[in-house]
Amino acid sequence: MPIWNPEAETMERKDLEKLQAERLAKIVEYVYQRTPFYKRKFDAAGVKPEDIQSLDDLAKLPFTTKQDLRDAYPFGNFCVPLEEVVRIHASSGTTGKPTVGGYSQNDLELWTEVMARTVTACGVTRKDIAHNAYGYGLFTGGLGFHIGFQRVGATVVPVSGGMTRRQIMLMEDFGATVLTCTPSYSLVLAEEADNLGVDFKARMKVRVGIFGAEPWTNEMREKIQNRLGLEAYDIYGLTEIIGPGVSIECEHHNGLHIFEDHFLPEIIDPATGEKLPYGEEGELVFTTLTKEAMPVIRYRTRDRTVLHADKCACGRTLVRMEKIRGRTDDMLIVRGVNVFPSLIEKTLLNVEGLEPHYQIILDRPKDQLDELQILVEAHHSFFEPIDTRKLDQLRDEAENELAQTLGVRATVKLMGPNSIERSLGKAKRIVDKREL
Repeated sequence: MPIWNPEAETMERKDLEKLQAERLAKIVEYVYQRTPFYKRKFDAAGVKPEDIQSLDDLAKLPFTTKQDLRDAYPFGNFCVPLEEVVRIHASSGTTGKPTVGGYSQNDLELWTEVMARTVTACGVTRKDIAHNAYGYGLFTGGLGFHIGFQRVGATVVPVSGGMTRRQIMLMEDFGATVLTCTPSYSLVLAEEADNLGVDFKARMKVRVGIFGAEPWTNEMREKIQNRLGLEAYDIYGLTEIIGPGVSIECEHHNGLHIFEDHFLPEIIDPATGEKLPYGEEGELVFTTLTKEAMPVIRYRTRDRTVLHADKCACGRTLVRMEKIRGRTDDMLIVRGVNVFPSLIEKTLLNVEGLEPHYQIILDRPKDQLDELQILVEAHHSFFEPIDTRKLDQLRDEAENELAQTLGVRATVKLMGPNSIERSLGKAKRIVDKREL
């Protein structure tokens, strides 16, 4: 499969690290001189730009957190005057002020470049018709993919989210070969096609799906591929770094290649902040090396993963990150036990008869222990007609599998088809009533 920028994506590691060190020294000097936000942070940490001479010196620099960016809302961490900012995006956070991302003209060119690399890694070419169902607007997904598809010459259909029935019609009529959306919405599309009597695999030409913006497991990948008859690729990005285009899987699906000539990754121990070696799980941290309007230094993503530096069979020498294993800040503590939502999803999707539509409910009745309930849809065949005996057996199997995996008891409530609310964007998986 072709590589968009072989010079950057297959660079020898020693040459790449030399380039990273040069860019790191420049960006540290740049942010120190251009924004009080980082000057205060560096001065408080007792570090000056001239102290950063190599990649080993990265550990001297303080971390940047999401709260830091929220405190600087809206433009307090910009490094250029507002008249040089040509676009503003913002995170899709549901509480408090959003995290703002500012882009200069050069930043948009950088974003276009890494998105061209991204879609090329998934086999997209100028011959493709890309059905882009990511949201357009403040969310970075829609416009991020749009500029990448345009750069490689693919025909992009900017359909955005919503109006699912219309999307099925357009995908068929326009002959879409590429689908981009959240993984949960891809299953909504599959479900709507079934409702319309449309055999998705037989009538659609879609061969590639690029899915991200929410955590999803390999079990979810299998469900999507089986339902839609495409090859599913995982993409990773975040507004604070650039949006989509930070990393992407190649055809070997053995991790997501990070475009580390622009985004310098680290793995740290989330408790101590100590940098961890390749192969160890920890929290992913990024430093943007080439952004102008809003660079970030050692940004703590709160995403848990593992980095690998060995050369991939595709020819890329870029570091690969494993699929996100969860977040350091979304771990649920239930009766003193650490429970990760990704593990719940993995367990549910391994139980035959359950559908990939679920919701996790946490509650704490007065003067009682935490209660963990999982609502999950069962396959429609259990309801045509309703077979209570088989439903009871399915529920018992799910509860037993969860107890064995999680180490804490969960109550499973089986739901009928289409009974759990579908999301047109990121799926809302967790309802924690303990905080209400």
